[in-house]
Amino acid sequence: MTRSIFEPRAVVDAVRRAVGTPNGVLGLHEPVFAGNEIAYLEECIKSTFVSSVGKFVDRFERMLEEVTGARRAVAVVNGTAALHACFRLARVEPGDEVISPALTFIATTNAIAYCGATPHFVDSSLETLGMDPRALAARLDAVAERTANGTINRETGRRIAAIAPMHTFGHPVDMDGIAALARDWNIALVEDAAESLGSTYKGHAVGSQARLAALSFNGNKIVTTGGGGAILTDDEELGRRAKHLTTTAKLPHKWAFMHDEVGFNYRLPNLNAALGCAQLEQLDGFLKSKRKLAAAYEHAFAHVPGVRFSREPAGTTSNYWLNAILLDEAHADQRDDVLAALNDAGFGARPVWTLMHKLPMYATSPRGDLPTAESIERRLINLPSSASIRARDE
Repeated sequence: MTRSIFEPRAVVDAVRRAVGTPNGVLGLHEPVFAGNEIAYLEECIKSTFVSSVGKFVDRFERMLEEVTGARRAVAVVNGTAALHACFRLARVEPGDEVISPALTFIATTNAIAYCGATPHFVDSSLETLGMDPRALAARLDAVAERTANGTINRETGRRIAAIAPMHTFGHPVDMDGIAALARDWNIALVEDAAESLGSTYKGHAVGSQARLAALSFNGNKIVTTGGGGAILTDDEELGRRAKHLTTTAKLPHKWAFMHDEVGFNYRLPNLNAALGCAQLEQLDGFLKSKRKLAAAYEHAFAHVPGVRFSREPAGTTSNYWLNAILLDEAHADQRDDVLAALNDAGFGARPVWTLMHKLPMYATSPRGDLPTAESIERRLINLPSSASIRARDE
C-alpha cells in the first residue's frame, strides 16, 4: 500500500488560518487578567488577611458552588491536594488499588500513591480521550471479585477502593457508564475534574457527577488562583470532613491549638482566593472565547488530510481547555516533526503526557491492555488555547 503524502507545514498553515501569524510565541495556555483581579488583591492586602482565612476564601467557595451546582466546595492549595483529600475522604487506604486512566496528568496518579495505594491503569476512549467504560468493564470482569470486604483484585489480593476518571483537556468522559460500573462493583467514584471547569455532561456541570470531585486552578487553567484547587461534594458531612481534614484537623476554639487526627495544611490562602473570585466572574466570557477558538481550529483542519480535530463528545459541552489534533496512525512517526514545525513558527504546541505505566515509579502497577491510550500518545498534539487568542473570522 502506498503511503499518502503528509507535510507538517500543512498543520502550521491550518493553525495560521485559525489564529493568524503570532507576534513572538503564542503560548499553550496563558491566563487572562481583565477583570477585578487588581482591585480584589488590593482589598485583600489592605485587610491583612492574606493567608488561609478571610472573606475571599468563603466567597470563592460559594461562587464555585453556584457555578458547579455542588452543595459544598472546599478550596485548597492545588489540584493535587484536592485529589489527595478526595481519595482520603473516599477511604482509600495503604495497600488498596485505585483504577485510573494510563493517559492522564501525573497528579492523578501521584495522589493515589500519596495514600499508600497502587494505581491500576485502564484504557481510554478515542471519542472522549478519557477513561473508556468498555475497557473498565472488561478489566473488572477479568480481575475483580466481589467479597464481604469489598471488591478485590484476584491477581494482587488488594482491595479496589476507587475509580478515578479524568476529563482530558475538558472533554467529559462517559460518566453514566463509569458510574454504573462503580455502583455495580460497589467501588467509590472520585471525579478528576481538574481540567474541566465549565464543561457539562448531559446538561450537568462536570464535577457534579460523583460523590467527590477535584478541580484545579493552576496558572494554566481556564480560571486561575495562581495555584489552587477545590474539593466538590453533594454530601454535607463529606464537605465538613473535607474542610476539617484540609485545615490541619484543628478543632474550633478561640485560642487553643487542638487537633483530633492527622490533617493536612491544604487550605487556599485568601490572597489566591481573591484572584479566583475575579476570575470566576469572567468564566462565561472565557468559555465563549475558547469555544470560538475551538470552532476556528475545527474549521481550519476540516480539509487537512491526515489530521483530525478532537471535538467535544456527543451529549456534552467542553470548555476546550486545550485544543487537540490527532494525526492519522499512518503519520504518527511524524508527530515530533509537526511539533518542531509549529514551535519554529511561534506556536507553543505540546504532545500529550507520557503514559503513566511508562514512568519508572509506576512501571510495575497493574494494568489492562492500553491500545487506544498508546495510539493517542503517539499521535496527539495540543495547540495554543488561551482565552485571549482571537480566532480569525471565517
